[in-house]
Amino acid sequence: MSFHVRRKDREITDSDALKEVLKSTKYVTIALCMNNEPYLVSFSHGYDEARNCLYFHCADEGKKTVYLKANSKVWGQAVQDYGVTDECDYAYTSVHFRGTVSLIDDLPEKQHGMAVMVRQLSKNPEEKLAKIKPEKLAETTMGRINITYMTGKQHQYPKQ
Repeated sequence: MSFHVRRKDREITDSDALKEVLKSTKYVTIALCMNNEPYLVSFSHGYDEARNCLYFHCADEGKKTVYLKANSKVWGQAVQDYGVTDECDYAYTSVHFRGTVSLIDDLPEKQHGMAVMVRQLSKNPEEKLAKIKPEKLAETTMGRINITYMTGKQHQYPKQ
């Protein structure tokens, strides 16, 4: 089944604009499903444009991990919220994406993913990256969402 954005005047068709939202937001929310039971979770992330994927870290046990291991397919969204406009309308940009999650065991990829996250989320990222110990990172559970589809919608960019 195929769907489309109902309000074509609000659709984002430029892939660079979609990617920019994933690079500039701090959080995404993903929908997971196991045994026909849905679950939503929000987390901080780093977007790797070259690999078209999101990196995140999480606990090695718990509901999110159980769901991810049961069904690797996810749907997610990132939102830039600009608030209520002078015209009492709501201004936003949102990107929705579909993808497949894999948990990462490879230390070099964990290092890469953590670097992507820290650079996106932190002030002084190089200083913070220098403090990450490989042995600690080896014990950290990290995931990667390989994005297979993106769509977006926007309404009234904020006035500059």
